[in-house]
Amino acid sequence: MLKHIPPVLSPDLVKKLMEMGHGDEIVLADANFPGHSLGVPVIRADGIKVPELLDAVCTLMPLDHYNPSQYFLMATVGDDPTPPIWSTYRTIVAQHDEEAVGEEVERFAFYDQARSAALVVMTGETALYGNIILKKGVV
Repeated sequence: MLKHIPPVLSPDLVKKLMEMGHGDEIVLADANFPGHSLGVPVIRADGIKVPELLDAVCTLMPLDHYNPSQYFLMATVGDDPTPPIWSTYRTIVAQHDEEAVGEEVERFAFYDQARSAALVVMTGETALYGNIILKKGVV
C-alpha cells in the first residue's frame, strides 16, 4: 500500500494511469460494456462500482482542458430516460475539476471512441448507460 493512493486502484491500473499521456482516454465501463471485443487493453475491477472508481481516478488524473470536453457519456437510445447515475458522475467530476465539461456521444460513436482508448476498466457497475470516458490532461 502507498499513502494517498485510493485502495480501489489496483497496481496495474495505477501503472496504466502513469503510462497514459496527454489526450489519452480511459473508459470506466459498466458490466454490460463490450470492453474485451474492442481490441483495447482491459483491466478488470469486478465488484467495484463506477462512482467509486471515478472518484479514485479523478484524484490522481488531471483532465484535458485543451479539448472542448473532458469526459464523455454514452447517449441514451430512443425513449430511454436520462440515467440517474449521470448526475452522480457529474458531481464527482466537478468535485475534482469545477471547469470540466461533459459531452453525450451517440452509442456507436462512443464504441468507436472507446476503440482508441488507452484502457478500458470493466467494473461491476449495473446502472444502464453507466459508462464514462475521461480524457487525460497535463499536470
